[in-house]
Amino acid sequence: MASFVTDVLASSGKLEKEDLSSKISKMSRKVEDTKEEVCDMINKRYGDFLPSLQGSEELMVQVDEVSKEMDALKSCIENEVQQNIHVAVAEYAKLKQQLEKNTIIITMLGHLKEFHSAMEEFSKALLEKNYVDAANQLEKARVSVDLLKGWKTSQLPLLSALSSELTVQRENLIYHLGDEWKRLVIWRLPSSKGCVQCWFLLCCFCHSGQVLLKNMLKPLVIYASLSVRVSEQQGEGTFLSLQCLDESHEERSTPSQVYTKLLLVLKTLHSHLLDVSIGDKKLSTILGELIWEELSQCIIHDCLLYSIPTNSSQLEKYNTVIKETEEFEKSLKEMQYLQGDSTDLLKYARDVNCHFASKKCKDVIVAARKLMTSKMHNTVKITADSKLRLPKLPAPKSDVKVKQDITKEETTMENTKQLSAWSLCLPACRISESVQQLMELALNTLCEAVGSSTQWYNLLKFPHLAAIQHNNCMYLAHHLLTLGHHFRAHLPQPLSEGVATFVDMVPGFRKLGAQCFLAQLNVQRAELLERLSTAHNFCNLDDEDNYIAASKAVRQVIHQLKQLGTVWQDVLPVTIYCKAMGNLLNTAITEIIHAFDLQDISSEDGEHLHTLCQTIIEEGPLVFIPLAEENKNKKYQEEVPLYVKKWGTFKELVIVLRANLQEIVDRWADGKGPLALEFSSSEVKNLIRALFQNTERRAVALTKIK
Repeated sequence: MASFVTDVLASSGKLEKEDLSSKISKMSRKVEDTKEEVCDMINKRYGDFLPSLQGSEELMVQVDEVSKEMDALKSCIENEVQQNIHVAVAEYAKLKQQLEKNTIIITMLGHLKEFHSAMEEFSKALLEKNYVDAANQLEKARVSVDLLKGWKTSQLPLLSALSSELTVQRENLIYHLGDEWKRLVIWRLPSSKGCVQCWFLLCCFCHSGQVLLKNMLKPLVIYASLSVRVSEQQGEGTFLSLQCLDESHEERSTPSQVYTKLLLVLKTLHSHLLDVSIGDKKLSTILGELIWEELSQCIIHDCLLYSIPTNSSQLEKYNTVIKETEEFEKSLKEMQYLQGDSTDLLKYARDVNCHFASKKCKDVIVAARKLMTSKMHNTVKITADSKLRLPKLPAPKSDVKVKQDITKEETTMENTKQLSAWSLCLPACRISESVQQLMELALNTLCEAVGSSTQWYNLLKFPHLAAIQHNNCMYLAHHLLTLGHHFRAHLPQPLSEGVATFVDMVPGFRKLGAQCFLAQLNVQRAELLERLSTAHNFCNLDDEDNYIAASKAVRQVIHQLKQLGTVWQDVLPVTIYCKAMGNLLNTAITEIIHAFDLQDISSEDGEHLHTLCQTIIEEGPLVFIPLAEENKNKKYQEEVPLYVKKWGTFKELVIVLRANLQEIVDRWADGKGPLALEFSSSEVKNLIRALFQNTERRAVALTKIK
């Protein structure tokens, strides 16, 4: 019997509507029958678990045949409709609609076929222990199920059965992998507790990341005496072994040594084991997600921490470590152990200046404390000839040129025009040796600071640290007010008579804290103005590029203020916090207000300006978050006008941008309205001239602004 398509193509060039309708009806019945048979087979196979291999294969062939007939018939109909569109559009449209419905069903059956085929191939691959192919087939089956879920006509019970089958087979694959791993990957750990030696046989799949981390990667970071060796034995696989170098006397490995050893292990794993995709991920990526966070922290605390220089002269050389860290991470990304950009490891290496400053301060404090607590009776003789030897210092960084007559590497604290041979000389006496050493420590520390990068000791450029320093100084000043009085009555007579009071130190601490925080505010203020400078003075905003630049500048300002708010939240006192944020927000809106000093503002410019300013009005108050409890910040967000001097002016300006002439005159209200509280009459007139064309109505409005 000829197929439906054969019958259609055998037509004399013109399809009769009744003949075509009959053929499509027959095709629809055939499609529905095929659908019922396929769904019944799929349900029995994956729902009821009834074996029907021969029947399922015949059905898959039947689906292919029906699909081919549908494609040919659809093509034929489309051609015929195109030729007779002027005759019977409505009739052919109904027929095509019925055909499209059948096409949807055929498409769904195609997805079912793909699912079934993938599961069959999965089973074969699993039996043959071809686990990578098995995993790929399982992924194909999952994609088919996801496509089926996208059709609204999908049968929910059938989809549930398919999803369950996917889950069962996935667990089955994992079980087989675990069983295979036990046979193919062998760990031979030493009997002693020390990390002396272990061997790793690589054949097929990755072991638990924690075992690899504990027994190989971490020991390579921690113990400088450990080295790694790769060897291959025919018929047995690849061996990775850790060996202890007895002749090594180094306490810690350098970052370069650690990176080299780790890369040898990870590259060997990658080339023999992990350069395989499972679904949309490689095995190396999966392993990296498991171990990277813990491994990077181990590298930081057991290697990079000890590589921080102890002298500022060595800071320049540390750029080599930063470069090595970058190359290490680059290699890991190439092998897909790492995804994304900067990590904690590279960030730590790049922040060497901060770590050096912290380490240096700690070392100096420990040394000073040790000297100050040493015995006083160990003394040295100070004579009139004893002078403090100071090193040669570079010329001061200023425009004033100081005449210097330096003929030696060192100079003394002597005046070249001495009034007396005893000028600036101490009388002969004995002092504690520890005090002399303390002075030398202070001198060496100051000498090291001279000429060094300000990044390591001026930590107050960081907003969080600046806030803490401010609080520290205020805390000390607060307690110094009463500390002496509290102990005065309990100290021996000589100390109680003025020596034990610290009131004279209070202004110094207060000034130090205030200056530190004000310097930070100036830095933030400069950054805000720099961001706003990219807005091109908010001119010609009807140009798309200018508007995008201005919008970006406003968003960056809001983002900067929100970030500061988060950093200072729950650190600064509430009043200081609100004043600081108010000052910065006021700087931003003042700069925007100045942008309104234009000769002409078109209606498009005015609308864009209003949109940008409205963003600040809505989001500006939200930067006031002094407290960690979110619900308690509403009070401070409502009090923005108290902290932002130009807030009222800014809001009036935004209102004027959308107001007509009469509304502006009403808000002026003969110099008594809200507009008059924020602007002078000349400023309002300038705004009117900038916003409105020169008409009689504008002239009348200007006369009312007095």
